[in-house]
Amino acid sequence: MGHTNGLSHRMASKTIKLVDEGGNPVVGKEVVLTQTNHKFLFGCGIFDAIDVANKNVPADRLAFQEQKLDLFLDVFNQATLPFYWAMFEPKKGKPRTKELKATAQWLKDRNIDVKGHPLCWHTLTAPWLLDMSNEEILKAQFARIERDVLDFKGLIDTWDVINEVVIMPIFDKYDNGITRISKVLGRVGIIKEMFAKTRECNPNATLLLNDFNTSINYEILIDGCLNAGIPIDAIGIQSHQHQGYWGREKLEEILDRFSHFGLPIHFTENTLTSGHLMPPEIVDLNDYQVADWPSTPEFEERQAKEVEEMYSILFKHPLVEAITTWSFSDDGAWLGAPAGFIRKDNSPKPSYKVLKKLIKEDWNTNVTCKTDDNGTLSFEGLLGDYELVCEDKKVSFKLDKDAETEQMLIL
Repeated sequence: MGHTNGLSHRMASKTIKLVDEGGNPVVGKEVVLTQTNHKFLFGCGIFDAIDVANKNVPADRLAFQEQKLDLFLDVFNQATLPFYWAMFEPKKGKPRTKELKATAQWLKDRNIDVKGHPLCWHTLTAPWLLDMSNEEILKAQFARIERDVLDFKGLIDTWDVINEVVIMPIFDKYDNGITRISKVLGRVGIIKEMFAKTRECNPNATLLLNDFNTSINYEILIDGCLNAGIPIDAIGIQSHQHQGYWGREKLEEILDRFSHFGLPIHFTENTLTSGHLMPPEIVDLNDYQVADWPSTPEFEERQAKEVEEMYSILFKHPLVEAITTWSFSDDGAWLGAPAGFIRKDNSPKPSYKVLKKLIKEDWNTNVTCKTDDNGTLSFEGLLGDYELVCEDKKVSFKLDKDAETEQMLIL
């Protein structure tokens, strides 16, 4: 275990007493404690898992996607799956539930925590809402939440409930059903309705409000929501940095402002490219269309440095609980940007290796100790899942903040 200074909030101490099946203490034995998973969520948008879980692509493509997923599984413990209404239910009443369920199950079986994104958004929303009255649109949106949150309960218990509400009622690129109802309900009003419905369907879920707008407008909106009694579990902050890394100062300033609420913070969509930067005059990132956006060795080194610094700042911050990089791979990345940890051919970039080292080595607990005359041992480690090995016996346990003494039976 390496850089753990400044990480006391990510750690806990625990005392374990080992006994045999007769209840006698296991004395003077060497014990190896290995962290197998982090409590902190290191995620990616990994829509490629749909191909692998459903085997719905040709054999060569499937093998390529499986290789990609292996690299993902080797480092990360959370995945975001797409629930964009336009793609999830392009024809009314024909949702892609089966396909997405198989994918969520596939990830869960591999110890990956799954998040659904998003339940309500004005972009990529169902085109068929436009034929309805506002009252019918709201009803359809509620029905959508009820169906999907209940269908995926136990598989997906974390949701970006509503996305980009700061811009939602004034969004003017094209007409859509969700902007229509957000104009009627107001920002706080629509958030309140969507959170209430989601909470009713899955009372124990982790529910996020998510936005790319990190200005005071988002702070005012969150403040309005909390004053209205809306139970937001975590603040979602998008950090697509196609126009360049924010840098330590801006990152710490944003963390400082959004910490005032005392709520957990999730960096939900992070992008740092290993190619040229998008020109600064582009306001809507979607407007930047280039035929080719290559990843270059020079910029890959820059990306690796930025990933290392950004992840370190976020991991040290007591309120941050999750970081999701939006594109795991350059293959199929949003806007064609070289924003992945791996290249289009699945070869890992320096950023992949840097992050793997942080997560699996520097921020990982691996200790060997001996039980005393009472069969007890104490250790301090990073929060998460552990495996204890004593001779040929193996026990799994969790280390959390209120880690009291635990008696473990070594048969």
